[in-house]
Amino acid sequence: MAVKTVQAIINGVTTTLSLNSTTGKYEATITAPTTSSYNNNDGHYYPVMIKATDQAGNVTTKDDTDTTLGAALRLRVKEKVAPLITITSPTASARLTNNKPQIAFTVTDADSGVNPDTIKITIGSTVITTGITKTATSDGKGYTCTYTPTTALADGSNTIKVDASDYDGNSASQKSVTFIVDTVPPTLSVTSPASDLVTNQAACTVTGKTNDATSSPCKVTIKLNSGTAQEVTVNADGTFSKALTLVAGANTIIVVSTDSAGKSSTVTRTVTLDQVAPVIRAVTITPNPVDASKTCVISVEVTD
Repeated sequence: MAVKTVQAIINGVTTTLSLNSTTGKYEATITAPTTSSYNNNDGHYYPVMIKATDQAGNVTTKDDTDTTLGAALRLRVKEKVAPLITITSPTASARLTNNKPQIAFTVTDADSGVNPDTIKITIGSTVITTGITKTATSDGKGYTCTYTPTTALADGSNTIKVDASDYDGNSASQKSVTFIVDTVPPTLSVTSPASDLVTNQAACTVTGKTNDATSSPCKVTIKLNSGTAQEVTVNADGTFSKALTLVAGANTIIVVSTDSAGKSSTVTRTVTLDQVAPVIRAVTITPNPVDASKTCVISVEVTD
């Protein structure tokens, strides 16, 4: 009895094959499913069923479970879209005072899914594949990841890179971010007024210099007593000055330099303004009169 039809059923789609008179085989060109077969089953393939019907209506089917032909009836489909990496922390050009900052990023893939074993971080020349916390996204195809360096990063510019691939072997475009680590506060010197200065001049000029090797320029504020801290201009060479008017008695001057990373240094000066002249209250000379070429004692009572 002659064969009437031969059909292939893949992912719910039935295709009728035509007899090739040259080869004697039934053939058809089919379009593969639009999604990867990786998540279709544990074998990562689409089962193919072949259904042959003769003119009498007898039907024979073969599928992926067949002991002889089963291996040939497994269609593996691979996607070509790579995963997407997004680094959320640190941000580009950030200035951090923590030299062990948490690195946070996501890796997503809409089809076969991200292979967690391919996720890696590169810090400088060090490649990290272990110690990364990987939490599956809600669709189960991606990961939200965090990693905290076990070794402190060096002060200055640091670059981290993240790589990952999906289960079909598509590598994501590497993502990187460069940021600054600054754990050292700025240098700050106050050249005037001198510490514990006592003066009769109400006008007082605060001068000094500040610098930070990693996070210049620095911002300088000066506060007099209980007043508001005022920002002063810092010159290109780090010098600064600010004219103040002292009040009678003890004055507290607080100078603060803050670098771009938020680290700060503080210098405090105490200056006493005394504009009241001393009072001479009494003078005695003993003996008085005194013999020529002899000594006498002068005693003066002075208050201030």
